[in-house]
Amino acid sequence: MRRPLLFAVLFAALCAPLVVSFTPARAQQAGQQPAPPAPQQQGPPFVTEVRLVDVIFTVLNRRQKFVTDLEKENFKVTEDGAPQDIRFFSRQTDLPLRVGLLLDTSNSIRDRLKFEQEAAIDFFYSTLRRNKDLAFLMIFDNEPSIIEDYTGDTDKLRDAINRQRAGGGTALYDGIYVACNDRLAHPPMPPGPTPEVRRVLVVISDGDDTHSDRAKSQAIEACQRAGVVIYAISTSTQWVTATEAADPTKRVNRKIHKEAGDKTLDQLTGETGGRAFFPYRVDDLAQSFQDIGDELRSQYSLAYVPQSKSVDGAFRKIKIEVDRKGLIVRARKGYYAPRTALITPTSAKPPGQ
Repeated sequence: MRRPLLFAVLFAALCAPLVVSFTPARAQQAGQQPAPPAPQQQGPPFVTEVRLVDVIFTVLNRRQKFVTDLEKENFKVTEDGAPQDIRFFSRQTDLPLRVGLLLDTSNSIRDRLKFEQEAAIDFFYSTLRRNKDLAFLMIFDNEPSIIEDYTGDTDKLRDAINRQRAGGGTALYDGIYVACNDRLAHPPMPPGPTPEVRRVLVVISDGDDTHSDRAKSQAIEACQRAGVVIYAISTSTQWVTATEAADPTKRVNRKIHKEAGDKTLDQLTGETGGRAFFPYRVDDLAQSFQDIGDELRSQYSLAYVPQSKSVDGAFRKIKIEVDRKGLIVRARKGYYAPRTALITPTSAKPPGQ
């Protein structure tokens, strides 16, 4: 009676599945590919607030010559008086330019329009590099108008400039606001994983304003938010006397008696890190254009993570100091903090890297 039961147990054991534990080596010996390891479960990427403040600046000596051989250790930067740690530093000598030219075509400069046109054309031909830099043309009288959008074709820009005629009021601040807020804040970017450009606004005007809806402070703020540097070439020549114009020995390269419009140009450029030029006549423009072009390619860039994490939208004052005597640092006066927190990966790269 026990023999049938024994046969039943042996039969069940022989029919049961055979289970073998394969190591990778064993699997290769058996002619099989090892099974890939089970993927490890990863949590969400760690993110934190990383807000870099990038500042472009120029260093000059007492003779107004550019100083381009300084290193990170030569500078210190403060924000609202608090020292900041410079995270990134470089010499910005060859960035692609995105240039806006703002041309005054109001009735007040009717007798100087030819002067402005020649100045604008000379600037484009002497500054823009083919296949690298782009520029657009805006005019302003009663209101600003975009005449030629971003292009690298200097001939096209020249023809657009020569078509302009004078008339109407003067809306300088509106022109600056639109140029910075609508165009320079979002320019065409060069290809690459970390594209970066230099944003520049060149204003050719006498500095007067009679028709703007926006205040001068709003125009400056728009440029500061967009990271735009303003350079201005004054068309005001009323301060040049006949004797001074005829006698080269009495000509100076800076304006001594400044009117309200001249002070406006100084303020617009000073607040954004640029400067204003007051040439005597068209023949004197060449040096002004050369100075602007040289400056754009003789600048430094530093970036820091501000100690203040406030997102109140307030203006933060920036001061950059150099440890060598007799040198002058020219940079924008500050920036506007964001109104909301910026959340980005912790592995932030420096601008232009």
